[in-house]
Amino acid sequence: MSKTVCAHHPDLSGCGVLITGGASGIGAALVEGFARQGARVAFIDIDASAAQALVERLSPGLAHPPLFLHADLRDTVRLHACVRQAAEQLGGLRVLVNNAARDDRHDLETMEEADWDEALDINLKPLLFTAKAAAPYLQASGAGAIVNFSSIAYLLNMGELPAYSAAKAGIIGLTKSLAGRLGPKGIRVNALLPGMVVTERQKALWLTDGAIAAMIDRQCIKRSLVADDMVGPCLFLASQGAAALTAQAIIVDGGVL
Repeated sequence: MSKTVCAHHPDLSGCGVLITGGASGIGAALVEGFARQGARVAFIDIDASAAQALVERLSPGLAHPPLFLHADLRDTVRLHACVRQAAEQLGGLRVLVNNAARDDRHDLETMEEADWDEALDINLKPLLFTAKAAAPYLQASGAGAIVNFSSIAYLLNMGELPAYSAAKAGIIGLTKSLAGRLGPKGIRVNALLPGMVVTERQKALWLTDGAIAAMIDRQCIKRSLVADDMVGPCLFLASQGAAALTAQAIIVDGGVL
């Protein structure tokens, strides 16, 4: 697959970046994208095997090989420790990307309370506590930025995603609240809403050729979206090119909405 061409953002070179869910899919593309900008990148993931493979693939030729931190984001104590370790080993943090998510499907008729709680514990709760832990470091950088990954799923009336959609809608509210709270401290907070991004996980679990074709038919851009399509928008929001942009929710869906 050819890589999407991204603008060069000189201000990202050498800055500390922490990405959640960075071992695969969109997260792995983000880790590589920031690393290619010369940033010092750490990423958190629960999948040690995929994470180590990514580090091994990217490290040759990089001035700053990515740092993998193992954690289950439902463990808030461990999450705070990872943020602290990233800041210490990277020499500070200027960018936080809350990317980690899991889009499990549920039937309303059979869904249990535990399913709901787990979905929000993975898809919403960690964003708040990662931001809380990272905020002092982002403030110290003088130009902090948080990019939260939401999704257009909550706008599409997708009946099989009640908990996931609720969490992704909640991310928009959280983003705006954090922007209001952290703006006076020099930290910008924005959200990206991807459309149907075709990753290996999505193809293995959910996406059929028919579903992909149907979404392309709805899009203005007549091709599948891939993980690399999210890199350029995220780099921009993290960079000083977006210095006056905060509290925004930006849709990157190929023109579905």
